Amino acid sequence: MDLKHSRSVKLNDGHFMPRLGFGTIVPRDAPKSKAFEFTKVAIEAGFRHIDAAFAYENEKEVGAAIREKIADGTVKREDIFYTTKLWATCFRPELVRPTLERQLKQLQMDYVDLFLVHLPTPMKPGDAILPMDDKGQVIADTVDLRDTWEAVEKCKDAGLTKSIGVSNFNRKQLEMILNKPGLKYKPTCNQVECHPYFNQSKLLEYCKSKDIILVAYGVLGSPRDPMWNNVSIPPLLEDPVLNAIAKKHNRTPGQVSLRYLLQRGVVALAKSFNEKRIKENLQVFDFELTAEDMKELDGINKNVRYYDMPFARNHPNYPFLEEY
Repeated sequence: MDLKHSRSVKLNDGHFMPRLGFGTIVPRDAPKSKAFEFTKVAIEAGFRHIDAAFAYENEKEVGAAIREKIADGTVKREDIFYTTKLWATCFRPELVRPTLERQLKQLQMDYVDLFLVHLPTPMKPGDAILPMDDKGQVIADTVDLRDTWEAVEKCKDAGLTKSIGVSNFNRKQLEMILNKPGLKYKPTCNQVECHPYFNQSKLLEYCKSKDIILVAYGVLGSPRDPMWNNVSIPPLLEDPVLNAIAKKHNRTPGQVSLRYLLQRGVVALAKSFNEKRIKENLQVFDFELTAEDMKELDGINKNVRYYDMPFARNHPNYPFLEEY
């Protein structure tokens, strides 16, 4: 794969997605202004793929950052590949388009480049991001994901989004969409957790066989937030094998983790709120891991998730009980 000359990947609908993206989720205890500040830093550094979501509750700030960088001539709107996601409380078909229209209004954009179904777990509609019962589990909603998908397809037809896809879907859930009678557009991608400790080799192989791009989040490990994450797993970036390979190439462990994914044909989302690291995360196209490096990194896979979404474990659609 010639990563030097091809920094974008062609989706199954003909649009192009940059192979490296900037993740905009801010830790729960950090001010939303961080999303504004560091989205600007990321665009100035060279990121053109911006990954956001309704559930991050900071799209107003991210949109303002993009508009500022358009206004000062750094980029044009068409240079930016903007991803947003439909949150699980908005999966009823009649809620899908109004939700995206509300997001666009907040962003002050006419369209997004990619609109993803954020999770396969429909939740009770309302203002709460996580509508909880008294046992600390989310309250499920009975929505057929195929009906949600049809409403997402209509958003593409209406020109509100260029491409559509899913996130956190397992193979069976992808197959349910792909085998849907009357399917108009198949998902262009499936955005899932993927890194050297959880390399998703089987799901990646399956997605490739269906011409679906695997987009990776959590590529540098994860923040230690027990609400969303499994905090018992050791930090990825402290792994001795990863560090030895990084030292050999005179790179950071984060750069090696990103490069490992890129060489496997995965689109990688790098999240950082540190200017130096944001710049470093872009420096992954000018070195190559050897076949031996790749094999060693395959060998540190533990098949463990940082993002195991404990709040949805009892949901009938909880995606992480399947092998992949």
